[in-house]
Amino acid sequence: MNPDIPLYERDPQAWQEHLAEGNAKQPRKRVGADALIRDERGRLLLVDPKYKPDWDIPGGMAEANEPPLDAVLRELREELGLTLAADRMTLRCLDWVSPHGVWDDSLMFIFDAGILTEDQIDDLRLADQELSAFEFVTPEQAQERLRPYVWSRLSAAMEVSDDGGVVYLHDGVPAYGIQY
Repeated sequence: MNPDIPLYERDPQAWQEHLAEGNAKQPRKRVGADALIRDERGRLLLVDPKYKPDWDIPGGMAEANEPPLDAVLRELREELGLTLAADRMTLRCLDWVSPHGVWDDSLMFIFDAGILTEDQIDDLRLADQELSAFEFVTPEQAQERLRPYVWSRLSAAMEVSDDGGVVYLHDGVPAYGIQY
């Protein structure tokens, strides 16, 4: 046996135990996934959650081991009765949010869902008890209703949406000038 080669590289069981130990010790991150949704007039869809003091972007938190894209599609179905195809959604923003208050850090995604048709808008409904309202608003109205860091994230997503890009943020601010 070569002492320079870790045991787990030759022993599948030891490798699995090594992975399990690492998984148990590594931190977990909360993941949120929201949707940038517009109408034909360029207004933005916002929701008014009953459990928050301010309006928000449609979407929500991913469940354990749920991909962010699946999470936003599920949240849109559950909260607004809106069913969209995954291939219609385009990632526009990833924001790393530092620990704040009682929360650890998180990763917040914004997917561009495009423009809803009049029929899709007519079919929107409050489908569960989490929301008290939804409304299409101008960007100026959205800026007034959203928490500043949510507006920062959304406005960055809108900015890159026009040219097909993706922006990476730290706490709502472009990280090191990176834009893809």
